[in-house]
Amino acid sequence: MKRIVFAIMFIISGLAIAQNGTTSPYSFFGAGELKFKGTAENRSMGGMSVFSDSIHINIQNPAGVANLKLVNFTSGGSYRYVNQQTKTESQNATSTTLDYLAIGIPMGKISASFGVLPLTAVGYKFESETDTTLTQYTGTGGLNRVYLAFGYKVTPKLNIGIDANYNFGNVERKTLITEDNILLGTRELVKTDLLGFNFTFGAEYRTMISEGLELTTSAMYSPATKFTIKGYREISSILVGSNGVVRPIDERSETLEPLEITFPSLITFGSGIGSPKQWFIGAQYTHVKTSNFQDPELNFGTVEYTDSNKYRIGGFFVPRYNSLTSYWHRVVYRAGFRYEENGLNIAGEDINEYGISFGVGLPIGKLFSNFNVGFEFGSRGTTKNGLVKENFFNTFISLSLNDKWFEKRYIN
Repeated sequence: MKRIVFAIMFIISGLAIAQNGTTSPYSFFGAGELKFKGTAENRSMGGMSVFSDSIHINIQNPAGVANLKLVNFTSGGSYRYVNQQTKTESQNATSTTLDYLAIGIPMGKISASFGVLPLTAVGYKFESETDTTLTQYTGTGGLNRVYLAFGYKVTPKLNIGIDANYNFGNVERKTLITEDNILLGTRELVKTDLLGFNFTFGAEYRTMISEGLELTTSAMYSPATKFTIKGYREISSILVGSNGVVRPIDERSETLEPLEITFPSLITFGSGIGSPKQWFIGAQYTHVKTSNFQDPELNFGTVEYTDSNKYRIGGFFVPRYNSLTSYWHRVVYRAGFRYEENGLNIAGEDINEYGISFGVGLPIGKLFSNFNVGFEFGSRGTTKNGLVKENFFNTFISLSLNDKWFEKRYIN
């Protein structure tokens, strides 16, 4: 049954990750909207990844993988409802995605984890209009990531780790221009393939500072890396029918010169305090060198990339993890808050974001397997200078299954 579940989830993940993971107009810029790297458990705590334990995979910090005591398989997905508004208009949009699929395997002092998850998502459709000209923009696609991580327990208190990421995907951007009293319009179609590798280095230190309190600190660093872009551009004269169907009249295409873009470096520090297997509260800071990112294809003079800063705080509480009399005493209750300066400035306005989240981890079966569900309310952007403000509600779920492998049997 476990093999069947794993195979089904793997197939579904391949199909779901290939779908659009966003409806945001801000995915027009750069390589798309950066997706959260982490589990539903992390997202329920404001996205914080300081805490690692023996029954959940830490996708964010590879050093946390060294804490695993059981083989863990996890998969998670999310549903997003967003209200997008300007000063004069408003609309609603939804998206559903499978966010990650991963497995972690403990092997003594060394533990390994591998999986697949989205890195960026492009999914926008909007238009601008003058007295005589209508311009429509649409975009789909994004980047996916396959990762392999190793964590090593240097001492009972100190873990280190590294993960290697193979990032790949494609983006299709379409621009359609039509004018009043002119029969033919113009369509520009740009298809690009993106490819690149990057690495993340992590460390985690845990120590008891009193009989019942444990201090945890963690750090991560991902150096800047180059991504290669290849693709082609197709320009067509088009005839737009009364039913909106576009028919190309004349098509011309050209292969684009390969480009390299710099995917920015990232550094994260976090710390927290708690009582083992009962409660934990922590804070985390991330700095991303987004100012190094340049996109020559989408440079309109009003877009600027600045360094990104992200602040997260969160924690959890378990009334009594080994209770035999009350199921709800074994439930994990989580909550958190995040504020992110995304590093994107449009027309002099910073596109910042915040979210308040909470969730629960529900025990299922044996070996501390659990089903996790969480919710988040938040907002991104502004309505100033003709921009879009997004008020969103996210629902995310995950399944975390544990098992024992490599057991030595004394009786056959």
